[in-house]
Amino acid sequence: MELPVVLLFLVYGLVSGAKQPQGPGNPQESNPQARSKERESNEDGLEREFLYPGQRSRRAAAEPQQPDKCSYTFIVPQQKVTGAICVNRKEPDAALENRVNKQELELLNEELQKQKRQIETLQQLVEVDGGIVNEVKLLRKESRNMNSRVTQLYMQLLHEIIRKRDNALELSQMENRILNQTSEMQQLTNRYKDLEHKYQHLATLANNQSVLIALLEEQCQGRPVSPPRPVPVPQPRPQPPPPPAPSPPINKPYQPPTYPRLTNQITNEIQSDQKSVLPVIPTMPSGTGSPSITTKPSGPWKDCLQALEDGHTASGMYLVKPENANKLMQVWCDQRHDPGGWTVIQRRLDGSVNFFRNWETYKQGFGNIDGEYWLGLENIYWLTNQRNYKLLVTLEDWSGRKVFAEYASFRLEPEADFYKLRVGRYHGNAGDSLTWHNGKQFTTLDRDHDAYTGNCAHYQKGGWWYNACAHSNLNGVWYRGGHYRSRYQDGVYWAEFRGGAYSLKKVSMMIRPNPNTFH
Repeated sequence: MELPVVLLFLVYGLVSGAKQPQGPGNPQESNPQARSKERESNEDGLEREFLYPGQRSRRAAAEPQQPDKCSYTFIVPQQKVTGAICVNRKEPDAALENRVNKQELELLNEELQKQKRQIETLQQLVEVDGGIVNEVKLLRKESRNMNSRVTQLYMQLLHEIIRKRDNALELSQMENRILNQTSEMQQLTNRYKDLEHKYQHLATLANNQSVLIALLEEQCQGRPVSPPRPVPVPQPRPQPPPPPAPSPPINKPYQPPTYPRLTNQITNEIQSDQKSVLPVIPTMPSGTGSPSITTKPSGPWKDCLQALEDGHTASGMYLVKPENANKLMQVWCDQRHDPGGWTVIQRRLDGSVNFFRNWETYKQGFGNIDGEYWLGLENIYWLTNQRNYKLLVTLEDWSGRKVFAEYASFRLEPEADFYKLRVGRYHGNAGDSLTWHNGKQFTTLDRDHDAYTGNCAHYQKGGWWYNACAHSNLNGVWYRGGHYRSRYQDGVYWAEFRGGAYSLKKVSMMIRPNPNTFH
C-alpha cells in the first residue's frame, strides 16, 4: 500500500515541475489563487489518470495531440485491492471533515430511519399481540365460568338422580307395605272364615256329644233308649244341617255317627285353654261298635311320644300332663315326621301371630295350637325336666328349600334362673346357630337378661335366649318374601342358613325324648 502512494507523490512533483515555467515574469507567481486552482485541477486530472488509466488512454487517442503538454505513462504492478485507496489531494482538513461528517450523518440518518421503521413494526406487533393476550384472558375467564357452570349442572344432576332414587326406594317401600297390608287383610279374612267354620263344627260336635252322653247314660242305667232330640245350634250363616243321630233299635247296640277329623276343630287359644282344658281327641273313630268299648287310651299323656306308643299316629292337638306338674296343657303332636312322637313347642308359618310380647305372655304361651304359637316357657320347662329330650329345628325358605338342625339334648332351667337354655351337641344341614345362645337366660322387652348393654329384645322384636344379641331369632318379625329392609336384624332368621337379613318362611321347634343322652 505504501508504494503507490510514493509513486503518486513522485508523479505529482514531476508534473508540477514540468508545467511551471521559470521566470520572474510569470503571472501565476503573483496570483496565489490562480496557482491554487491550477494545482487542484492538476490533482484532479492526476487522480483520474491514475485511477482510470483506460479512460485516459481512450481520451488521449480521441483528442488531438497538444504540443504544449507532456504525457507520462507509469506501469504499476497489479495488486489486489483489499482496503481503501488513500489519495491525498491536500484539501483542507475542514472540508474533508465536513464531508466525512456529512457521510456519517447520512448513514446515521439512514440507520435512524431503519430503526424507526423497525420500532413502528414492533409497535404494530405489540398492539396485535396485546389484542391476542386480551382475547386469551377473556377466553380463559369464559372457560372458568363455563367450568363452574358445568360443575353446578353436574351437582344438580347428581342431586336429581339421588332424589329420584330415594323416591323410587320410597315408592318400592310403599308398594311393599301395601302388598303386606293386602296380604294381612287376606289372611285375616281367611282366618275369620276358618274361625266361622270351626264354630259351626264345634256347635255340631257339642250337639252330637250331648246326644251321645244322654244315650250312654240311658244304657248304663239299663233303661230303654229313646230317640235323641237334636239341640238347635245357632248358625252364623246358612250351612247344610248336620245329619241327626239315627235312632237305634232296642235290640241292637247303638252305633254312633261318624265324626269328622278333629285336628283343627277345637278352640285353641293357648292362654285360655291352659285355664280350662277340655279333653282333646286327635281322631274320632268312624267304625261301628259299642261306645262303651275303649280300644286306645284317651290321655292325658306325659308327652307326644307316649301318645304315639299308645297307638295315636295322627298329628293333631293332644292333652298332656308332665310328671310332677299340677297342670294339663294342650300341645300339637307331630306324628308324621320320622320317627314321630315330636312335641311342637314353637311354630311360624304365616305371620298371623305377633311374637313381640312381654315376659308373662312368653311364660304362659300364646298363639293358636294349629297355627303359629309359642307353647310357653313354664310348659317347656315341665316337659323337658321329666326326662332327657332332644331338640329338632326345621327351617324352610321362600324358594322351598328345607333344612334342619338337631341338638342331642335340650332343657330349660326354672324361672328362678330365668329359663336358662341348655342344648347339647349339634348335627344337621342348616348350620349351628343355637350353640352361641347356650347357657343364656331368656329376654323379653320388659325383662333384660342378655349380655348386651341395651335390650336385644327391643332390636330383635321378640323374646329369645339372647347373647349379644342373636345368631338366631326364630321369634322375630315374620317378613314376606325373604330379604327384608329394616334398621335392625329383627326378622325370623337362622344366621347359618340364608343369613340374618333373610326372613324364613316356615320354622318349627320340636322336642322328643332321647334316652341315649343325659343331662
